[in-house]
Amino acid sequence: MKLERHSKIVELIGKFEIGTQEELAEYLNKEGYNVTQATVSRDIRELKLSKVQMENGRQRYVVFQSQENFNDKYTRILKDGFLSMDMAQNILVIKTVSGMAMAVAAALDELHFHEIVGCVAGDNTIMCAIRSVDDTIILMDKLKKLLNS
Repeated sequence: MKLERHSKIVELIGKFEIGTQEELAEYLNKEGYNVTQATVSRDIRELKLSKVQMENGRQRYVVFQSQENFNDKYTRILKDGFLSMDMAQNILVIKTVSGMAMAVAAALDELHFHEIVGCVAGDNTIMCAIRSVDDTIILMDKLKKLLNS
């Protein structure tokens, strides 16, 4: 239950500009999670969420992922194994070096892109189920930037 709730929190803060624990609790309750402010506070701490200031002056929660240390190895795996990608509606098909698909899929999972619902990997091909066609386009752009960094 906690893992599902954490996943839902990451999804919600990715979709909505949520700036307070109360707002987050309200969204979670609407989604069927019966939570208190204390539970939300604990979840925020466990997920290591940060607040960033938006252009309008308000603050919102974000998942802070440092690309510098922990995620470096996953980014390296992604770069080493990646060959190409193409979309079929809300399915992203990624071609990899032979034998690298499972490692690249695991790296994608660890990079926690909220657009990805799940991945299935073979020997040199990964099929990623994406939340929507728009999210597929957004994810492809994120991956291009990551791969070219």
